Amino acid sequence: MTLSNTPAYMPGFGNDFETEALPGALPQGQNSPQRAPYGLYAEQLSGSPFTAPRGTNERSWLYRIRPSVKHSGRFSPVSLPEWKSAPAVDDHSLALGQLRWDPVPIPETPVTFLTGMRTMTTAGDVNGQAGMASHVYVANTDMVDEYFFNADGELLIVPQEGGLRIATELGVMDVVPKEICVIPRGMVFRVELLDGKARGYACENYGAKFTLPDRGPIGANCLANPRDFKTPVAWFEDKEGPCRLVVKWCGRFHETKLDASPLDVVAWHGNYAPYKYDLTTYSPVGAILFDHPDPSIFTVLTAPSGEEGTANIDFVIFPERWMVAEHSFRPPWYHRNIMSEFMGLIYGRYDAKEEGFVPGGMSLHNMMLPHGPDADGFEKASRAELKPQKLTGTMAFMFETRFPQHLTRFAAELDTLQDNYLDCWSQLKKRFDGTPEGNWD
Repeated sequence: MTLSNTPAYMPGFGNDFETEALPGALPQGQNSPQRAPYGLYAEQLSGSPFTAPRGTNERSWLYRIRPSVKHSGRFSPVSLPEWKSAPAVDDHSLALGQLRWDPVPIPETPVTFLTGMRTMTTAGDVNGQAGMASHVYVANTDMVDEYFFNADGELLIVPQEGGLRIATELGVMDVVPKEICVIPRGMVFRVELLDGKARGYACENYGAKFTLPDRGPIGANCLANPRDFKTPVAWFEDKEGPCRLVVKWCGRFHETKLDASPLDVVAWHGNYAPYKYDLTTYSPVGAILFDHPDPSIFTVLTAPSGEEGTANIDFVIFPERWMVAEHSFRPPWYHRNIMSEFMGLIYGRYDAKEEGFVPGGMSLHNMMLPHGPDADGFEKASRAELKPQKLTGTMAFMFETRFPQHLTRFAAELDTLQDNYLDCWSQLKKRFDGTPEGNWD
């Protein structure tokens, strides 16, 4: 079946979907008939243990041209040296500290989404299925007759420049800047470039899958609303010819040669599926009288840990929004945090940083290291007229985890590392003079 120019989607988060690319391809009333329609093979893909509680049980039934055992031959090791997994405490000379990078350049030499993946930090333990890795990807070449699946975790992809067409076993997604997508653990996919080149960020989640955060007293609405998440409809390739499948398993990479495309699922039903989300549909809540609230109110997705209220990963955004707080310092305050924060900027300017943090750039503030507005940002916010102000043309995000994030050698030796980042706080003045008014001259 040819790839549509406009992929179609089904709305909803965590729904139990059913979809077929050919009429009558999806069996009704049972999962595994003696003879499936069109001569297809029935196969279950499980994203959770069989006995997981109903609310967290993840599985989909696939009806495919060949069973996946036909898409798995003899494996041999393959090297993707810049893609690291935790624990990966690389040998480098960069000392502990608050860090920031300019964008990673897109190479002139051919790189695909797969070979252009560059790991910045790792956290936790991939073998213990806890923790994460923060990556940046750069690409200028389509994955042609090349496919990939990640047995180590699901992949959250955040485009910053250039759109991606992601063809998965369960359907096709076009994902462009201002959107994100999540590809489940173990799902085969390939990536084509909509604009000839691409750069963005990726978060590899080793732990429990991403879900929507509880809203608590916020109630039933706002934040990321379930209806705005989109899952692709069934689509398939009936394509024979030599191709290659690369697998990431416990931090190592393996490849196998195939004689047909593994994207041959003609129909499927279930709740274990890829999805995309438009970040501009996020409905933020905030302070409407005084003080700056905790950044957790901007959580889009959360991957829980075994400890209640302590995430394996939170995916947080800082979108366009109104600032109206009275007699308050409106940007994020100075703080130290048990969580570790990897931050990126998709477009615009982040309100806590006047200079130096540019679209495509990154920063890392590890656990208990202090951070906050730069000197110019503090000065400006401290003296600003506190009238209602709308922050426009901005979208920053954060991969936040309860684990310390260890820097890779690639990140430590990256040419775009800003040696002068700490200088952004050097002009903060001592304003204490023993009087209630302080010294604001």
